[in-house]
Amino acid sequence: MAESLLVELLTEELPPKALKALGEVFADRILSGLVKTNLKLRDPRGVMAFATPRRLAVLIQDVLPKAPDRTDRIKLMPAKVAFDADGKPSPALLKRLDKAPGGASALAASVKRALEGNEEYAVVEVTVAGASLRQGLQAALDDALSNLPIPKMMSYQRPDGTTVKFVRPAHRLVALHGAAVIPVSALGLEADRVTAGHRFLGRRDLEVKTADAYAPTLEAEGKVLPDFAARRQRIIAGLNAAAAGANVVMPDALLDEVTGLVEWPKIYTGGFDAAFLEVPQECLILTMQQNQKYFALEGSDGRLQNRFLLVSNLDAHDPEPIIRGNERVLRARLADAKFFYDQDRRRPLESRVPKLASVVYHSKLGSQLDRLERVRAIARFIAGQTDANPNLVDRAAYLAKADLLTEMVGEFPELQGLMGRYYALHDGEPAAVADAIGAQYLVRQDASEWAENLTGAVLMTADRTETLVGIYGIGLQPTGDKDPYGLRRAALGVISAFEAFGAMARLKGKPLRLELHSLLEFTAATFPAEKLTASVVSDLEDFIFERCRNQLAVSFEREVVNSVVDMRPPLDEVASRVLAVREFKQLPEAEALASANKRIVNILRKSGSEAATPVDRSLFADGAEHDLFASIQKLLPVVHAHVARGEYTDALRALASARASVDRFFDEVLVMVEDPAVRANRLALLRGLAEAMNQVADISKLVA
Repeated sequence: MAESLLVELLTEELPPKALKALGEVFADRILSGLVKTNLKLRDPRGVMAFATPRRLAVLIQDVLPKAPDRTDRIKLMPAKVAFDADGKPSPALLKRLDKAPGGASALAASVKRALEGNEEYAVVEVTVAGASLRQGLQAALDDALSNLPIPKMMSYQRPDGTTVKFVRPAHRLVALHGAAVIPVSALGLEADRVTAGHRFLGRRDLEVKTADAYAPTLEAEGKVLPDFAARRQRIIAGLNAAAAGANVVMPDALLDEVTGLVEWPKIYTGGFDAAFLEVPQECLILTMQQNQKYFALEGSDGRLQNRFLLVSNLDAHDPEPIIRGNERVLRARLADAKFFYDQDRRRPLESRVPKLASVVYHSKLGSQLDRLERVRAIARFIAGQTDANPNLVDRAAYLAKADLLTEMVGEFPELQGLMGRYYALHDGEPAAVADAIGAQYLVRQDASEWAENLTGAVLMTADRTETLVGIYGIGLQPTGDKDPYGLRRAALGVISAFEAFGAMARLKGKPLRLELHSLLEFTAATFPAEKLTASVVSDLEDFIFERCRNQLAVSFEREVVNSVVDMRPPLDEVASRVLAVREFKQLPEAEALASANKRIVNILRKSGSEAATPVDRSLFADGAEHDLFASIQKLLPVVHAHVARGEYTDALRALASARASVDRFFDEVLVMVEDPAVRANRLALLRGLAEAMNQVADISKLVA
């Protein structure tokens, strides 16, 4: 009879950042093992994973006590080898049957002939007994424990002196099928029905009557919420309730980590001296989150309050000692942050720049000061192509990395750039310079946001481009899912910047002068001779356009994206062209025009080395040629004008007017005729049509 199955491994406190993944993989591997042995159908609705700081568990419904027997069909050997002239089993067949379940004597009589393809084979059907739950669960449990995403393995000794390797010491194993204990073992433990409640609030020994009673028993008698998601949701509700109208700063990573630290969450409110609010709130928030796992509170104006929320694993009758103790610890942490902030402001950023010469950027690419000078040159180049103020851009690039040598950034590397902005403002630098320093590590912003911080957009682009060319150029390209230098992210930053620069240029009614190839060439020239690979510029163009393709393919059909990206248009125009092609594809004329364009492309390609010639109307021998020529002459200036204004949708819609002429031409005219002059003239006519059709995208790629 199918019943619920519970498996729980009770341990010492597990790594909180890895707990969610550990619980999910533990449950999934055990489920997969049971499915593999036919003890359970793969139905995720009947599976519940549990994970707390001290346990990994899974409850799976409708698990069989024994898998059903199955019949296997074994193809033995060709019939001409398996049987002698009298049709009796040959020695070769009998020898082969000895290896099969049941032995030769039991199976010889059941051997049959079966035609497979053009040859007859000897086959036999054998009944294989289904695995017992004990067998299947033991294999699944062993597999699950061997494949957990363990951040760091540890070794420990059990009381009997044996050494065990696992993420943390394991103390108990529970395995119940309904109300029955399944005698499996793991990590030197034998399965039982006894678990443990909360370390301080629950019973040390907690007997679980049945598999389905596991979660209710732990919650009612053990003061443990075993469901990770339910515990996380309770924490969120508790934080919002305790916030008393304030906004709780609760990033997902912190929520997951705190959920991995408690089994019975309780929210308490603490406070700190308002004098600490003089320190930039990003520093205070990071101190609370990283060092103490506290949740900061902001008012409706977005300003930090001098209150915080902590999630405790204790539901105390008198929480005051807990609150006061945490306040004391936080006070010391905030005092450190204030000390760093005060000390850093004693020296201007500019005075720190020369010391960047002693900070290694990369052994093959020199120091941070070397890099700074390259970024300055690249930034000035970009400024000249985007109407940015070159003096502000150069100043921002010069000061951009100075905060790397400050105490605050040394303590919290995540604050790079952000602290540089605060210190630049304190030093009296122009706001545009300070804002650029603060924005240099951003990846994606709307064009309107970059328009308000054009100096920052230029600095960010220069920084990313230098990283791409330098790191890629010394052979450290991303491989698979490995991208230690963040080159994929840097490429997205460059794409975002080009889109923003293009949007700003179009608002002024002119095209963007900045071009990807020239930017990469200039950047490569800022590095010492022979430092980079010779093909770095072309390789990076491919890399950036592929990143652009993959990014757009998430939201658009692949053939729509390919029709644009394969043409390598200006990088700032790719997204708007893809939008236009998606709209064009919905037109009733689109499929016929795309098919015709594909036909044109194939004809022109097969025409080989025939040189392009002007169209000679005197060689037209058919009215369809005159009709198509007139359509092209009318269409080309319209398409060119729309493209020049960035009106890609209108340019593609204009193509619809040519459908009748195109259809008539291919219905009535043979292009590849014997007369070389007529053939060349018709090919020239098709080249003009292809030029009109492919101004925005290669629409031939819209059809298979």
